[in-house]
Amino acid sequence: MVEEIYPHIYYQNGILEIEGVKAEKLAEEFGTPLYVYSRKALEYWFSEFDGAFKELPHITCFAVKSCSNVHVLKVLKELGAGADTVSVGEIFRALNAGIDPKKIVFAGVGKRPDEIEYALEKGILMFNVESESELYTINRVAENLGKVAPIAFRVNPEVDPKTHPYISTGLKESKFGVTLEEAVDLYRKARELKWLNPIGIHFHIGSQITEPSVFKEAAVKVANLVKELHSLGIEIEFFDAGGGLGINYNPAEPPIPATELAKQIVPIVKELGCKLILEPGRRISGNAGVLLTRIIYKKERENKLFYIVDAGMNDLARPSLYGAYHHIIPATLKVSPTKTADVVGPICETGDILAKDRELPLLEEGEIIAILSAGAYGFTMASNYNSRPRPAEVLVENGKPRLIRQRETLADLIAREF
Repeated sequence: MVEEIYPHIYYQNGILEIEGVKAEKLAEEFGTPLYVYSRKALEYWFSEFDGAFKELPHITCFAVKSCSNVHVLKVLKELGAGADTVSVGEIFRALNAGIDPKKIVFAGVGKRPDEIEYALEKGILMFNVESESELYTINRVAENLGKVAPIAFRVNPEVDPKTHPYISTGLKESKFGVTLEEAVDLYRKARELKWLNPIGIHFHIGSQITEPSVFKEAAVKVANLVKELHSLGIEIEFFDAGGGLGINYNPAEPPIPATELAKQIVPIVKELGCKLILEPGRRISGNAGVLLTRIIYKKERENKLFYIVDAGMNDLARPSLYGAYHHIIPATLKVSPTKTADVVGPICETGDILAKDRELPLLEEGEIIAILSAGAYGFTMASNYNSRPRPAEVLVENGKPRLIRQRETLADLIAREF
């Protein structure tokens, strides 16, 4: 009997499996905490998203910041993905995964001259420029290299994405991008600079957005700007609508189909005659990965139950950072009564909580539990806080697990301190 949780993550006769491999077997073989990704799930979510936009020329540029393991990027490259990057390190990872530089866009408010030089030398598709000062820096670096830099401006359409304030990025008070009001003047300036070629426009209003209509509101505003630029003789070839379509962190809630996003954006871009760029991250990798962790101690007080596990906020920062919800399930399905408990890690911080006041089946020390939806902003945000080695990463392919990142050792912690 199969009980699907997410595509390719399911209970088979009460035993949790990731693409045909038992979670407990993975924990035994590779240790815990352990990040596990399913290749078939990555393929499923990429196809579900990319296929929604098939009627338009487009590039689906995976947001590397969400899951940057080079082996995951290789899977997505094979599916035709490009890369949305925000650092020279992410560009380096994308190139090493074999992603075509002409499918790489480079965003971020603080691009250093050396990063700009690296990206120019590699021949990326375009820079998403976020300030006038950055514009002049790119022009100067491009002149020194004798290479014309293709650019887009990231504009803030001033649309409330109705998501967590920390991941809302398209408002005037945000550090990102330029306002619609200043954009026309900046495009004029870019056109006049010899070493710049303004070929695109970009917006990104936030992450984990669950109301597709806000994308339409933003796209309409940016499309009107594109029409104004066209009237000035500034031809915009690429319309970059960013990322941000949310996922269902609770398996009981259905995901928003990517086709709902396409309905909001495609007609607008089609009218402009632009090529569409999309930058999904968690939408592709979020529900393709889990974090396996072992219960070390069960601690009971008069009115409180704690499950202390070997994964902490250094391994998965989102619950502590945002108060984010991650669904938690046991590796062996339980029919026992449930009880309210906190799932906490070993870090010396009161905020080291993976789940608070969560109704869970009665669990015992030594059991493996799975923290779901951990394929995005999981390992990429992990740290060595409390001098804890970071976890291993495993990719399951056709029923076979493959170690794609070794677990850090104690020696790794001080390897660069000599």
